[in-house]
Amino acid sequence: MTALSRIQIILLGALLLPLLTLGTAGKKAFADPLVVDLSNHLVAITTGFTGTNVLLFGAVENEGDVIVTVRGPDQDMVVRKKERKAGIWVNSESARYKNVPAYYASASNRPMDIIAPPDTLLDYRIGLQNQRFVTENKLSDQEQVLYREALLRNMQNAGLFGQRPAKISFLSNQLFRTDIHFPANTPTGTYTISVYLIRDGKIASVKTTPLVVSKTGISAEVYEFAHRYSALYGIIAVIIAVIAGWIASVAFRKR
Repeated sequence: MTALSRIQIILLGALLLPLLTLGTAGKKAFADPLVVDLSNHLVAITTGFTGTNVLLFGAVENEGDVIVTVRGPDQDMVVRKKERKAGIWVNSESARYKNVPAYYASASNRPMDIIAPPDTLLDYRIGLQNQRFVTENKLSDQEQVLYREALLRNMQNAGLFGQRPAKISFLSNQLFRTDIHFPANTPTGTYTISVYLIRDGKIASVKTTPLVVSKTGISAEVYEFAHRYSALYGIIAVIIAVIAGWIASVAFRKR
């Protein structure tokens, strides 16, 4: 058993203890039907960051299905259409979308369409297909579909939109866990993690917890400097490039 497995068992056991205590006391109702937490509420992006997993774990009062959604900070996004002109692919028309999540992933213990009816999933915006992307452009119905599919495809290819829900594992009738993967190109900001307890196709309880993705160390200082003093940063970058080129030319000249 690895150290990580032992830590996960301890964390899950800490959640189970209150439930067992209440059950032993003979209480018929729990204070909360859904308890959720994360192994880490901060994803620190350093210079050598290659991606990481965050463990989400929890417990339910009685049997039920669980769905987890992870939504990154909203951003504006432009989807461009490319056309071939004179043998060259160039950008032509485009569509600008507002409040697109920079990251979206989900997880469930069973297929979502079995857990809840389509109307419920749509009302709570559960699942990638139920996300509402609002465009500033006036588009026909066909163009709406084409640009939406392009938006989803671009984000999935970048690894920022999950193509299919991850698996939630129940360790008993009450304890569950899942791993949330954050790739190397994960945008910074505050993420919203929502956990839904569903019984008989209806939402029985919802828990929401934040997670922060932030740059740390030297990369954070460089990032902040580049955004605060963009002009000066550009000048320094050009100077460094010139000096590096001069040093390389001198080295080759001596050889």
